[in-house]
This record gives sequence, C-alpha cells and structure tokens, in this order.
Amino acid sequence: MADVVLITGASEGIGRATAFTFARGGCRLALAARTPETLNQTAIDLEQSLNAEVLAIPTDVAQPEQVQTLVERTLERYGRIDCLINNAGICMSGPFLQTTPDHWQQLMAVNFLGYIHTIRAVLPDMLKRKQGQIVNVGSIGGKMPLPHMSAYCASKYAVTGLTEALRLELKSQGIQVIGVHPGIVNSDFLKRAIFLDEPQPTASANGHDAPTAGGLARERMEQALESFLVSQPEEVAEAIWEAVRESKSEVVVGMAQWAVGAYTLFPGLVGPMLQDAPR
Repeated sequence: MADVVLITGASEGIGRATAFTFARGGCRLALAARTPETLNQTAIDLEQSLNAEVLAIPTDVAQPEQVQTLVERTLERYGRIDCLINNAGICMSGPFLQTTPDHWQQLMAVNFLGYIHTIRAVLPDMLKRKQGQIVNVGSIGGKMPLPHMSAYCASKYAVTGLTEALRLELKSQGIQVIGVHPGIVNSDFLKRAIFLDEPQPTASANGHDAPTAGGLARERMEQALESFLVSQPEEVAEAIWEAVRESKSEVVVGMAQWAVGAYTLFPGLVGPMLQDAPR
C-alpha cells in the first residue's frame, strides 16, 4: 500500500476528498494546486483534524518547471513518491463552433499535458525503485461522448489513451497505472468551468423579443447535476483509495459505469439518445 502520495488539484473537490481519505489511511501527503490560499487551508485542515503529515506546494501543472519543483521538493521531504494521483483539471461546455484554438490549448494544457508533466517528473524515481502507482483521474467523458463537450471529451479521451498505453509499457517494470473515471461530480470543480453559449438572435422574425442564450450551457450542466450519473467527491475519493489498495487497473465510479457499459455495448442506440438530449 502507498505511503507517500502526491495529489494534484488537491485543494477542492475530488482532490481534497482524496487527500482526507488517504490521510485517514495513514499516508504522508504532498498536495499541489494553483491557488495557495485554498491549498494551504486544506493542509491546515488535514493537520488539525487528522494529525496528517502534509507538504503543500502551490503548482500550476501546465508549467513543467513548476511540476519539476513540486516533485523535487516532495522527494527532498519524503525520499520517495509511492503513488501519484493526477487529478487537476478544468471543464468546458458549449457548442464546438464557439470554442477557439485558445480554449482547446487551455484545456489540453491542464487536463492532458498536466498529467504528462507530472508523470515524466515522478517516473525516473519509480523506475529506479521498480515500484510505484500512477492514478489518472479521467472522466465518463473519456469513455463515451458527451454532447456540447467536444473539447473536454477530447482531453479526457487523451487521458484514457495515455493511461492504457502506459499501463502496458510500465507493468513489467513494476509500475502500475490506474484509470479512475467519475461521472459528473457535484463539487467546486464547476465553479471553474468554462461555459460557452450558442449565439442567438435577440428578436424574433415578427419583431417581438425572443429569448437570448442567457447561460444555456451552464443551465444544461446544472440540469445534469440532477441526473443519476452524479457522484460526490467523497465517492470518487473512496474509489481511488480502493483502486490503489486493491491494485485495480480501471474503475468507472458509481452509476456512470452503467452509462459507459451501455454505450460500449450499444453505441448505435445510446449515441442518438445523447444527441437528442434536451438542449
């Protein structure tokens, strides 16, 4: 079982819940997130409530030099990293034509390249010791398509491919690579989400006022939070804990496993249902 655990995106939502779960299990923690204030508060809460040993290092995972510093400081403090939990990410929802190249670069820089940077930084030490675990927190959007979320799904499908390819490459060298895929998570994650709306006319053809877009993308996401696919951060954290403890290769969290299973078996049926979902 892992002793020293490095968690990215650790100040809120899934990352914070995961930090508490692993601290209860007796693990020593290195926590990373972009916002120093919330990250430091998480560390204080862990130390005060669980007497946990915590190293908090503000880090933007999209910046490889910051990630390298994160890993070097963790190794200086603890001597090794037994488990990396890649969790930092951002969400984007809206029509494809409303996304720009900058949107795509921003999403891929965090959701995909951020994982690349951390893995590259921790892997040399793990390979030297011939042991370690890498957990990539993906998404249901990396296992099946979601309407109005093309950029997000592309980033999460990339994470799925990375996870599965690395699993094959590193297994013989003592490194286990695990994919954990939540459904929609009811957490602070959505506070940082990017919502893009379709342009709509402000007047109807007969001259009367017509409704504007007015946050349709955000409304869709809020409606989705009422669906059976929603998970709580603590549920995802427990799934990560069990996957690490039991050396699982992949976990789809909660009711999302039924949606992914249905799409895998019946894509021709489930796909049109997703396409025709209320907009």
